[in-house]
Amino acid sequence: MPLSKRALAEFFGTFWLVFGGCGSAVLAAAFQPPGPPVPGAPHLGIAFVGVAFAFGLTVLTMAFAIGHISGCHLNPAVSIGLVVGKRFPASELGAYIVAQVAGAIVASGVLYVIASGRPDFVLGGFATNGFGDHSPGGYSMLACFLIEVVLTCFFLLVILGSTDERAPKGFAPIAIGLCLTLIHLISIPVTNTSVNPARSTGPALFVHGAALSQLWLFWVAPILGAIIGGFISNTFFAAPQPPLREEMSR
Repeated sequence: MPLSKRALAEFFGTFWLVFGGCGSAVLAAAFQPPGPPVPGAPHLGIAFVGVAFAFGLTVLTMAFAIGHISGCHLNPAVSIGLVVGKRFPASELGAYIVAQVAGAIVASGVLYVIASGRPDFVLGGFATNGFGDHSPGGYSMLACFLIEVVLTCFFLLVILGSTDERAPKGFAPIAIGLCLTLIHLISIPVTNTSVNPARSTGPALFVHGAALSQLWLFWVAPILGAIIGGFISNTFFAAPQPPLREEMSR
């Protein structure tokens, strides 16, 4: 499969991740019908748990849809971690990262147009990530940096382990999707959950301000965590095997 087609698959896959995951947070997490609040009306939003599952489901569905084409990275940190884990060629890294970031930005733009179609629309956080005053729970920069490193590290361990040639075949998308769900269940209150620089970049470009000034953390910490995860996997658990995109096609 030509690199251009695999990069295009990453574009569409990352679009789906950001549109589905961030869209659930922006449109459905705390849903209220237009107009004044109605006392005793049922709460219709999906809340943290729903958003967590939305992110996991985007990865699970795309892994089945494009895993056999591109490996379904959808995440610059994952691509870098796979290079460190010797499961992806460094020569293709740039094309994948550009496609992933572009997909996230386009998805955020489409989501912005949809969300702003509501008469009482207020941009607000727009599913951005942040620390300190911009953390959902007010967590410090150190706490946010550490949780992003740890969770991305374990995300890579799950990705590399579940796609290992010795692992049960056909279950990798389920393991990876559920892992991302768990990651969001843990860290939405801390950073609004990134573990993905592309996912963080798209919404931040529309919110500006602190979302952009704090964006560096959501590139540095996930990439560092992915490098650690790739190193651990390659050093202690690796076996000779084909690139990830070939494994996902099985």
